[in-house]
Amino acid sequence: MDGFEVVYPSDRRLRGHTTAVEDGRPYAVSYDIRLADGWRTREVHVSSETVTGRRSTVLVSDGAGRWTVDGVPAPHLDGLVDVDLEASACTNMLPVHRLALPDGEVTAAPAVYVRALDVSVARLDQTYRRRGPGTFDYSSEGGAFRAVLEYDAAGLVLDYPGIARRAA
Repeated sequence: MDGFEVVYPSDRRLRGHTTAVEDGRPYAVSYDIRLADGWRTREVHVSSETVTGRRSTVLVSDGAGRWTVDGVPAPHLDGLVDVDLEASACTNMLPVHRLALPDGEVTAAPAVYVRALDVSVARLDQTYRRRGPGTFDYSSEGGAFRAVLEYDAAGLVLDYPGIARRAA
């Protein structure tokens, strides 16, 4: 995948845009993520533009792990507090901030996963293990995908091997 992401973090909000080409298919995604105390996701607006047109979705959490997708209850997402956008490396900062793990500890951090091409929504099981300051082992899909993620002092992703590397 080749692409570019720009994110504008502010108090309790992440706004951003990505453009990429994956498996020969170009897309552009814009997002606006609203957060509550403790880095819990409360509302997400995602739009994706592809050669087949524009799609968008709105996810809302009650803060206690219950979600709606485009206003419809989504019980398959019950218990999740984070969102993970396929098109965004920055959403991997949400559980890292929220969990404050000690070195060596592993924890499950399942998330609401939004796919880039069609904005479909699913549960993504993932784990994080803090290796040391700013470095985490990440796995998803039952361990089928693994990466070592590096963060700066503010908790923003510096390096997500094969996915993203911060340029500025």
